[in-house]
Amino acid sequence: MSRPTPPSREDFAVFRPIGTRWMDDDAYGHANNVVYYAWFDTVVNAWLMEATGTDIRRLPQIGVVAETGCTFFSSVSFPQTLDIGLSVERLGERSVTYRLGVFVTGSADCAALGRFVHVYVDATTRRSAPVPPGIRKVLEPLLRGPIIRAGSGPLSPTG
Repeated sequence: MSRPTPPSREDFAVFRPIGTRWMDDDAYGHANNVVYYAWFDTVVNAWLMEATGTDIRRLPQIGVVAETGCTFFSSVSFPQTLDIGLSVERLGERSVTYRLGVFVTGSADCAALGRFVHVYVDATTRRSAPVPPGIRKVLEPLLRGPIIRAGSGPLSPTG
């Protein structure tokens, strides 16, 4: 299997800065793989709260993580500052698939490509529910679809 080509900054709709922390690095001197998933969760939910002006934890329908994945291209480490790119790859009736790109601030090279899927459920019963209208409204402008590279299929990060 051939390795996917890293995406570019143009493949993302918005960016949020994240600072690496001393504790993010592992014994090998780079950010541990589990830290990337915390960055993804933080960027998606912080962006949703900012864009909607709502504390999404208090909505009648909430997004729970059903799937995550990450393809690593190069390492990052403390004390770098990162720009995490965010786009929506798919906006369904009851789920959202996000694409996230990890870039060292000032670099054009993508260090990691993430995939993050929210499935919406009723906050009380945890039964499947539609994506709330206010969430859908702010996600639609982020739709970019899958990244297609010449001679290959869509980039599909895996865990």
